[in-house]
This record gives sequence, structure tokens and C-alpha cells, in this order.
Amino acid sequence: MAKTFEKATVLNFNEMIDYAQGGVVSKQVLKNSAGNITLFSFDKHEGLSEHSTPYDALVEVIEGVVEITIGGEKFTLSEGDSVIMPATVPHSLHGVERFKMLLTMIKG
Repeated sequence: MAKTFEKATVLNFNEMIDYAQGGVVSKQVLKNSAGNITLFSFDKHEGLSEHSTPYDALVEVIEGVVEITIGGEKFTLSEGDSVIMPATVPHSLHGVERFKMLLTMIKG
């Protein structure tokens, strides 16, 4: 089982993940039967190709700028912005610059 973050502890997500040159880093924060929360960092121009999931997913941008396409519509998010990606709707992410995000997936 993947290690998750310690509970009942103050977490600063921006400080808890670093960038990898030319790559993507992920750390599982919490996982249970209701869903999971994952912290990501993406180098500039990195991202996730188009895919869909059976669950709604909330993206919270912690740092940087990302372009997220949901069902063909493009959104540009920066620090402090969030968007909900609906279940079963194709989506993709592309780093306009390097960025960090928190992804929360809730099972329906």
C-alpha cells in the first residue's frame, strides 16, 4: 500500500513536493473507500494526455499555470484557481509553466 501523509498534522502542500526537470511528480496524500487526494508537480510543458475517469475530480492549483481542457473547452488556471472535472468527460492538462496541483477524486 502506498504511503500517505500523516494525519492530524499541518501540511503545506507547496513545500511538500518538488519539481523534476522534464517530468511529473506525484505523492498520495490520502486514500480511502470514498476516493483519494494526490499532490502533483509538473515541469513546464508536461501534463496528462486526454483521458476520463468514472469519478468527479477537483483540481486545485497551488503554484504556476496550467491549461486544462474539459470536454473540448479550454480553461487556464493559476495559483488559487480550482475547477471540477466531471466524471466520464474527457479532460487533459498541459503546463503553460511549471505547476503544482492537488487532485481530489470522489467516488460516486
